[in-house]
Amino acid sequence: MTKWVYSFGEGKAEGRAEMKNLLGGKGANLAEMSNLGLPVPPGFTVTTEVCTYFYANGRQYPDSLRAEVGAALAEIERIVGMTFGDAENPLLVSVRSGARASMPGMMDTVLNLGLNDVTVAGLARRSGDARFAYDSYRRFIQMFGNVVLDVDHHHFEEVLEDHKRGRDLNLDTELTAEDWQEVIKGYKDVVQEALGRPFPQDPQEQLWGAIGAVFGSWMNARAITYRKLHDIPAEWGTAVNIQAMVFGNMGGDCATGVAFTRNPSTGENAFYGEYLINAQGEDVVAGIRTPQHLTIAGKIANGSDLPAMEESMPEVFAQLNAVRLKLEKHYRDMQDIEFTVQQSKLYMLQTRSGKRTAPAALKIAVDMVREGLISEKEGILRIEPKSLDQLLHPTLDPKAKKQIIAKGLPASPGAASGKVVFTAEEAEKQAGLGDNVILCRVETSPEDIHGMHAAKGILTTRGGMTSHAAVVARGMGRSCVAGAGELRIDYKRGIITVRNVEVRAGDIITIDGSTGEVMLGEVPTIQPELSGDFAELMGWADAHRRMKVRTNAETPLDARTARKFGAEGIGLCRTEHMFFDAERIIAVREMILAESEAGRRAALAKIAPMQRKDFVELFKIMKGLPVTIRLLDPPLHEFLPNTEAEMVEVAKAAGTDLGKVQHRSLQLHEANPMLGHRGCRLGISYPEIYEMQARAIFEAAVEVFKETGETVIPEIMIPLVGTKKELDILKAVIDRVGAEVIAASGHKVDYLVGTMIELPRAALQAGKIAETAGFFSFGTNDLTQTTFGISRDDAGAFLPDYQRAGILEHDPFVTLDTDGVGELVQIAAERGRKTRPDIKLGICGEHGGDPSSVYFCEKVGLDYVSCSPYRVPIARLAAAQAAIEGEKRASEA
Repeated sequence: MTKWVYSFGEGKAEGRAEMKNLLGGKGANLAEMSNLGLPVPPGFTVTTEVCTYFYANGRQYPDSLRAEVGAALAEIERIVGMTFGDAENPLLVSVRSGARASMPGMMDTVLNLGLNDVTVAGLARRSGDARFAYDSYRRFIQMFGNVVLDVDHHHFEEVLEDHKRGRDLNLDTELTAEDWQEVIKGYKDVVQEALGRPFPQDPQEQLWGAIGAVFGSWMNARAITYRKLHDIPAEWGTAVNIQAMVFGNMGGDCATGVAFTRNPSTGENAFYGEYLINAQGEDVVAGIRTPQHLTIAGKIANGSDLPAMEESMPEVFAQLNAVRLKLEKHYRDMQDIEFTVQQSKLYMLQTRSGKRTAPAALKIAVDMVREGLISEKEGILRIEPKSLDQLLHPTLDPKAKKQIIAKGLPASPGAASGKVVFTAEEAEKQAGLGDNVILCRVETSPEDIHGMHAAKGILTTRGGMTSHAAVVARGMGRSCVAGAGELRIDYKRGIITVRNVEVRAGDIITIDGSTGEVMLGEVPTIQPELSGDFAELMGWADAHRRMKVRTNAETPLDARTARKFGAEGIGLCRTEHMFFDAERIIAVREMILAESEAGRRAALAKIAPMQRKDFVELFKIMKGLPVTIRLLDPPLHEFLPNTEAEMVEVAKAAGTDLGKVQHRSLQLHEANPMLGHRGCRLGISYPEIYEMQARAIFEAAVEVFKETGETVIPEIMIPLVGTKKELDILKAVIDRVGAEVIAASGHKVDYLVGTMIELPRAALQAGKIAETAGFFSFGTNDLTQTTFGISRDDAGAFLPDYQRAGILEHDPFVTLDTDGVGELVQIAAERGRKTRPDIKLGICGEHGGDPSSVYFCEKVGLDYVSCSPYRVPIARLAAAQAAIEGEKRASEA
C-alpha cells in the first residue's frame, strides 16, 4: 500500500535528504536535520505523490490519507505533550509547502493553525502571556483568511491600521492583548462579510483547508510563472509539511530569523543573516519590520545601530553558529536556514541549498574545492551556466560622476539603469516595448514575479537582505537594492521623494546592487574583469570538457570579445551581415539588381576588396584558430531597396535609370523570402558571387600568412544545401578559385569545404552529402523553422499558447527540440560519419549557447558548438558539465 505521510521528530525520521522527489526539499531536509540530532520541532510531510493524485483526481485525496494524517498528528501530540484542539493545552501547527526545487515565496503557508475562540484562551493561560496568544490568533485569522478563504489581505490591514490610528499607535508591538481582541473581532467581521459565514472554529476543518490551499497554490499564477522561469516541471508537485509551532513572538527572549552559512551576495565565508526579537518568521521575509543582523561584523558593515544577535543572545548565537558549520559540512554546500528561538531555546525550521548570485556561486564553488569540501568536478557542476550572464556584463564605472539620492541594502549585485515604474504590470509592458525599467516598490510580493523578471533592477523601501525582493532578485540575476528607507513612494501620484528630490514615473535612475546606492540618471559602466575565481573555474571546465566552443562572429569587435571569453575559433561568420554597412549596401544592391553577369561582376569588383579586408582582420584576431565562413545567404528582402531614395542611389551607382531598378526590384520580390532564392540557390544561379567570396577568403589567408606567419585553414560553408549535386557544383567553383590563388601566390592554402545542415532533406541525405562535404555545421535556427514549418519571426503569436497547453515545453528557437529537430541532427551525424568517419560536426544556431541544447550536442558527439560571444563562457561550462554527467552515466551503466 502506498505510504502518503512521513513523520520526523525526537532525533529520528522516516525520511532522509535523498528522498527530495517524494518529500520535497523542505520535508527531506527536515527529516535529515532530525536524523542529525538537530533541534527540529516534530512534524510530518504529506508527499508530492498526494499532490499529483490531487490534480489527477478532481482535487480529491487518496482514501487512506486522513487516517495517516491523524496518526502522524497523534505522534506530534505525544512528543510535545499537547493536544490539537484542546481547550487547556492546545497544539498549534504550521502548514507549509515544500516543492522538490526551492520556490521561495511562491506558494502558501499558514502559521498558528489550531487557534479558535476557545484554544486562544487556553494558550493565554498556558503561556502566561495573553498579548502573545491574541497576537498569534489575529495572525492566524489574517493568514488563513487570505490563503485558505481567499479574502484579500488588504481588508485585514485596513482593520489593523484603523485601530492603530484610533489608539494613536504606530507599531504593532505597542498593541495590548485587549487591542488584539478588538482587532480579532474586526478580522472575523471581514471574513463574515466577504464569505457570508463565520471564520471556521473547528481545528480539523482548519487543517484540511490549509492542506488543500497549499496543494492549490502549486497552480497559482505566481508559482506557474516561477516554474516557467526556472524550468521546473508542473508534474513534480509540492509536498505539504505540518509541524508543531514554536514561537518567536512570546517576548524578549524569543526571536526568529533567516541565515545563510556564507554570504549569498558575495560568497564570502562569513555567517550572514537577520533576525527579529519577539516576531514570527513571516515578519522577517515579508519585510514588514526592518530586521537586525546576526553578527557584529554584519551590523558594522551595514551601519546599523541595532544590537546583533551575537550581542543580544550570545549563547543561542553560539548554538546557531555550531549548527551552521555542521549543516554546511554535512550538505557540502552553502545553506539557507530558518530558525526560531522560543524562551532562549533554539529550533531549526528549515535548511536548503541557498539561492545565491552568480559571483557568490562562483566564489563558493571555488573556495569549497580549495577547502577540500567538494571535488573539482563537483565545483564545475555547482554553477548554473546561464547564471554566468551576471558576470559577463558591465558594472558601474568607478570614475563616473554619480548623484546619489539614497542608500539601501546591497541585496543583489550588479548595476542597472532604467525608467522608474511602480507596478509589475507596467514593468512588463514597458520592457515589452524595449525599455529598460527599474521596478520600484515599497516591498515586493510574490504577485510581482512577472514584473521583477521583466525589470533590469528592483528597488524597495522596506525589507532586508533576506526579504522576498532580495531572494528572488538574486535567483533571477537582477540587481536589487532593498530597504532604502529614506525613499517615500507615492503610488497614486507616481512619485518617489527623498528630502528635496522628486523622481517621477518614467524618469531614469541607476541602482547598484553591490553597494546599495540609488542614483539619478544613467551612470556609465565598464567591462568586467574575468580573472581570479572565474578564470580558475573556466580552467577546470576547459580541462573536463570534450567539445570545443567557437563563436558566431563577423565583426572584429565580436571576434575580439569572443576570444576574450575563450572562444576557440569562429563557427559561423555570416558574410551577408558584413554588407549592412551604409557604405557597402549600395554595392550589394547593385549586384543583386543587376540583370546581367557583367553587371554583377562590376558590382562584385567593388565588394571584393572589402570582403578580403574583413577576412584578413578575422584571421588575424583568431591567430590560426578555425574560421568557418558561410558564403552569402541573403534573404533578398533584407537587401532590396525599399524607398524611392534608396532606388535612386542604386541606379546612380550602377549607371542606370530609376525605372530599370524599380522593375528589377519588383521582379525579385518574393512571397516567402526565407524559403526563396537564397543560400546555395543564389550560388547556382550566379556562381560569380561565390567565386568572388572564395577568392577573397583565399587571398586573405595568403596575406595573413605572409604578414604574420600564421597558417590559416579556412572552413568554407555552403548554405541551404538540400542535395549533393548543389554542393558538388559549388565546391568545384571554390576548388577552381583556390587553385588559381595558390598558383598565383605560390603559397599553399589548406581548406575545408562543407555545408550547413538546415533542411530536413539535407539531414536525411547526410550520407550522400558527406561524400563531398568535409564538415557539417547544423544551422538549427533554420532547421527548427523548416522541421516545424513555423517562422521564428511570427511564432511569438502562438508559442506561448502552445507552452501553456503543454504542447511544447520550451520555445524551440531557444532550447533545441531534441525529439524532432534533435533526431534529424542525430540522423545526419550518424549517416555523415558512416560515409566519412573523420567528418567535423558542429552546431552554429543560437542553441549553441543554451545549456540544455549543449547537453544534447555532447550526447550526440558533436565536435564543437558555436554561439554568440557573450554566451561562450556559458557554453564552455555547459560542455564541461555535459561531459562530466556523461562520464557518470557511463560509469553507472
